[in-house]
Amino acid sequence: MDIAELILHDHHELEHQFALLDEAGDDPAVLEPLWRRLATLLEVHAAAEEEIFYPVLLDVGRGAGGEDGPEAETRDAIGDHNEIRDAIRAADEHPVGSTEWRKSVVDARVANSDHMGEEERGAIADIRQHADLQQRHDLAVAFATFEATHRHGVDRPEEDADTYIDQHS
Repeated sequence: MDIAELILHDHHELEHQFALLDEAGDDPAVLEPLWRRLATLLEVHAAAEEEIFYPVLLDVGRGAGGEDGPEAETRDAIGDHNEIRDAIRAADEHPVGSTEWRKSVVDARVANSDHMGEEERGAIADIRQHADLQQRHDLAVAFATFEATHRHGVDRPEEDADTYIDQHS
């Protein structure tokens, strides 16, 4: 097991869940459980990255994919996670299936898509280049355990990127 592969697997699953929403039609009774599952996956994945992945990246990373270093990669990821959380909260303020709800879901999708691409080019490449296989395995086990433990969701506030980096550096 490898943390890079586990995160990439999650990214694929998130894309799949957004595609399910695309094809689900307009019935709120169908959209609601699909959205709840997706929102939970987004929140738990972000929390797992913040709890497990990014502290180690700050420790061993040196930068990859054109990023200045692990601090820049982490700062960007925390900002992206906050945008995703904001979009989830905005969606939850509107009736499922409404125009406002759909706009918020699109906002979550765009923020998540941007985040995944940046992360795959930067942070994941950085961890592959600078963490050994045993460390990547150990991270994957911890990450999978975190996600399984929090499979029903997390209540995690937005992070301030600078405070987060200070706490984990």
